[in-house]
Amino acid sequence: MTILDSVESTTGPYEDALSQYRASAERLSLEPGVRSVLEHPRREMSVAVPLLRDDGRLEMLTGYRVQHNLARGPGKGGIRYSPLVDLNEVRALAMWMTWKCALLDIPYGGAKGGVTIDPAACTAAELERVTRNFVSGIGPIIGPDTDIPAPDIGTDERTMAWIMDAFSTSAGRSVPGVVTGKPLALGGSQGRVSATAHGVVHVAGLALHHAGLRHRPATAAVHGFGNVGAWTASLLHEKGHSVVAVADRFGAVFNASGLDIPDLRRHVAETGTVLGYREAEPLGCSDDVLSLDVDLLIPASVERVIHDGNVRQVQATVVVEGANGPITTAAGEFLNEAGVVLVPDSLANAGGVVVSYFEWVQAQQGLWWEADEVRGRLDLRMTQAWEQVVSKAAADGTGLRAAATDIAVARVAEACLARGLGH
Repeated sequence: MTILDSVESTTGPYEDALSQYRASAERLSLEPGVRSVLEHPRREMSVAVPLLRDDGRLEMLTGYRVQHNLARGPGKGGIRYSPLVDLNEVRALAMWMTWKCALLDIPYGGAKGGVTIDPAACTAAELERVTRNFVSGIGPIIGPDTDIPAPDIGTDERTMAWIMDAFSTSAGRSVPGVVTGKPLALGGSQGRVSATAHGVVHVAGLALHHAGLRHRPATAAVHGFGNVGAWTASLLHEKGHSVVAVADRFGAVFNASGLDIPDLRRHVAETGTVLGYREAEPLGCSDDVLSLDVDLLIPASVERVIHDGNVRQVQATVVVEGANGPITTAAGEFLNEAGVVLVPDSLANAGGVVVSYFEWVQAQQGLWWEADEVRGRLDLRMTQAWEQVVSKAAADGTGLRAAATDIAVARVAEACLARGLGH
């Protein structure tokens, strides 16, 4: 009997996050009081967000901000604009952010936010109005010393500029540290746009070495071609690896000899999709890239794309979670049992929050670093975390996901106990 035969499928990302946490709490033998504190979000806010359309129509949307745990510092986490955003998704992402910050030893707690909206169906002016109305709702619980948002799916540096301006207008002074992922002109950090992807590729290289695939360029497939996926494919291509397939929400393309990623990105900029790229053949659907026979698979789109219904088709030797929660708990355990090197999201995609931390530090100091310094500091953080996770996994006889979660949960539990469990 396999793990998938014996574990009931969960129903959403929050159930995945809870099951991963509860398994870690059991391994760490946390006392009941600590377990309860770490399981429940510290604060949740739901707000009504008016959307004034350009034609004068008024619609009402819902926005969320969840602060999971603030024991190690102010909240940190992205803001997502997607029609699929709901409170349970935001709760899951906030919890995962808590573990990610702790694993990388960043003095933040975990938070996340979002608005249930399809940004592709909005004009820039409509998105700006939504953003400013959202900030007026969550403004009382965000700030450079309390909770610092950043970009996520459906948002970007322009969105962060609007948030900073709305918050600063309310405060009566410029507050650049209220968000990260801002434009450079407003105090953004060098290297922030590609930071998550850079961390993914850096850890992927360490994982390929760990799997014994260091003596030749790797073949790779990337599921998702937004900011993280596109930059990941570009950086892999620059390093000489062969990216044979990529997928976006419309479909997937494949070239056994390797895709010309810079040319593909030009095609996407012109058409809005990878489909129709002349130097590749289309695959049946986006998820077909998940079952390709490649050295490296990077799911970099959304949650739960690898699950009990398709995990047996995964053939990659190394799987690196570029997105948050792209592999369900049971599917991850199956891959680990099958001998796949699975690098969890708490480590793999932490480059974004690491450079967000660097941006926040620079904003607080009013002192800006060069790109090489940012990149060097990021590589060092990612390497240190990788070595700690690999060492713990070997010592405990677990997979990398369990080891990473245990390190993070133990650090947050220690901080809660030191503060008297009140935070």
